[in-house]
Amino acid sequence: MLAIIKKELKNYFLSPIGYIYIGIFLLTCSLFFYLDVFAYMRSDFASIFGSSVTVLTFIVPVLTMRMFAEERKNGTEQILLTSPKSITQIVLGKFIAAVIVVIISALLTLMHYAILEYFGEPHLSTSLLAILGFTLLSIAYVSFGMFASSLTENQIISAVISIGFFLLLWFLPNMVPAADSFSLMYAFYNSFMNGTIALANVVLLVSFTVMFILFTIIVLQKRKLVK
Repeated sequence: MLAIIKKELKNYFLSPIGYIYIGIFLLTCSLFFYLDVFAYMRSDFASIFGSSVTVLTFIVPVLTMRMFAEERKNGTEQILLTSPKSITQIVLGKFIAAVIVVIISALLTLMHYAILEYFGEPHLSTSLLAILGFTLLSIAYVSFGMFASSLTENQIISAVISIGFFLLLWFLPNMVPAADSFSLMYAFYNSFMNGTIALANVVLLVSFTVMFILFTIIVLQKRKLVK
């Protein structure tokens, strides 16, 4: 599995994909850092994540759309599925590589915390919880994006499926109030962004992630049997 992780990381950083994701994410964080924090001389580091979370809807699909769709389009999927590596190892390897990119981008936001630390007194525990919640939410998005990529050979279709689903997650609680309990956004905003950590919200985000990893494995196993 380590070989797959290394291969995927090379794909991310020897192509523009990884840099586009990190660049857009940091640009968005910097923009909201100025608009929400610096311009008003506030020391609320967590607020930049509350404002920047919407960008995940559009940049995570950029990170995940090639995962399996490109393999299928280029005809290398058959080689991948018949390799000595198990389907589970392949899926986890690709998933972990994308998660590493997500974690790198989240850690880079600490430069904004350092600026606040120099000029003010940001609350450390609240800031760390915001980073943790944002990272868990990003990882959950990655799991679905990977699943969408396993369904098609067209990267654009994969991205559209992911964006459509993420937008649905945003608006579903407004249409069905009872869906609040199962909303990833609710878990993020009403726990991590408030400086608290609730086990139920952590379980929701982790369960969502595990579920779509399993769905991806099932899709690829069925495709392997058909081939």
